[in-house]
Amino acid sequence: MDELKSIIRDIPDFPKKGIIFKDITTLLADAKSYQRMIDLISHRYVGQHIDKVVGVEARGFIIGSALAYKLGAGVVLVRKPGKLPSETFSKTYDLEYGTDTLEIHTDAIKPGEKILIADDLLATGGTTAAVVDMVQKMGGEIVECCFMVELEFLDGKKRLPEGKVFSLLQF
Repeated sequence: MDELKSIIRDIPDFPKKGIIFKDITTLLADAKSYQRMIDLISHRYVGQHIDKVVGVEARGFIIGSALAYKLGAGVVLVRKPGKLPSETFSKTYDLEYGTDTLEIHTDAIKPGEKILIADDLLATGGTTAAVVDMVQKMGGEIVECCFMVELEFLDGKKRLPEGKVFSLLQF
């Protein structure tokens, strides 16, 4: 895992002063590392009969789509308002400074389907907690929330279902 971690570069003071941004684009651009990352994460879910992988805008689409392909599952997109063409269910949630809203198609998840939520990075957990709430209200069964990277010092796991969080790389 140290080899994969070393490929992710730190960008100081982005998006604002005092933040060290974990730039995953360097790992995604390296074909062997990207493939290894997807293989390592997908191996965890082989045989669990995942029906759908929910990818969270936008980098979660990159992780979620690849995982869905490996697992033989469908892909569901969770997007910012106004980006999905059909009827949507929305969730507004609190951020550190303000609120944000996400949407999902109302027919994207059927009751009882086994759902894997995928995103690139777990920070404070607010976005993923909103997605978990939407999936559960639609009747989906959360198998797990998986991430390529977790910023452990922000303790985002606390906002997600206990025992249902996996991150490949921790910082």
